[in-house]
Amino acid sequence: MSLAADRPAQPARPAPARGRPRSESVERAIIEGVMKLLEDGVPLADLSIERVARTAGVGKATIYRRWSGKEELFVDVMRAAEPPDPELPGTSMRDDLVVLLETLRRRGLASRSSAIMHNVYVQAKCSPRIWAAYEASVIAPRRALTLDVLRRGRRDGELRTDVDVEVVHDMFVGAMLVRTVLRPEADLPEGLPAEIVDTLLAGLRPVRPPVS
Repeated sequence: MSLAADRPAQPARPAPARGRPRSESVERAIIEGVMKLLEDGVPLADLSIERVARTAGVGKATIYRRWSGKEELFVDVMRAAEPPDPELPGTSMRDDLVVLLETLRRRGLASRSSAIMHNVYVQAKCSPRIWAAYEASVIAPRRALTLDVLRRGRRDGELRTDVDVEVVHDMFVGAMLVRTVLRPEADLPEGLPAEIVDTLLAGLRPVRPPVS
């Protein structure tokens, strides 16, 4: 169902004043309303703004003041279904990489244990527009963060200077994604992030000249 069909024809409204306070409880109710509909088996194509508003107990105008339409709302639903982004310790490249991979491990565990999170991702991948928006607003910044960690490590002598950080990024992240996505039956033990990082760094650290 198109978004245009959800929104009644009406005169253009003036933009809300800047700095207008937004109720976190209302936004949470709207996001949880979408999750409830997905949990009840409603496909994304049938998730009209009117239906979401009715489930969340708010007016459609309340939703449109916060999101331009269903796609933008659903990206925030995907964010809400995931574990929060980590705070990096900043003590070393190695420690930061372990924390970043731990987030992927927890996301993998949540995807296996949470039917709603699994449904959210299945629905999103059926919509190129939503997946592209999610990739641009969530995946790309996370990739940029990891690349910054690797560049810092290369600058500080924790990583060989002759390696391509883009390739190294995919080696670290790819190893975890194989376990969480391609091998859903594989174990995801607590020590897995550190094991992946330490194993790869054994071949990626600079070679120290022998002490004469």
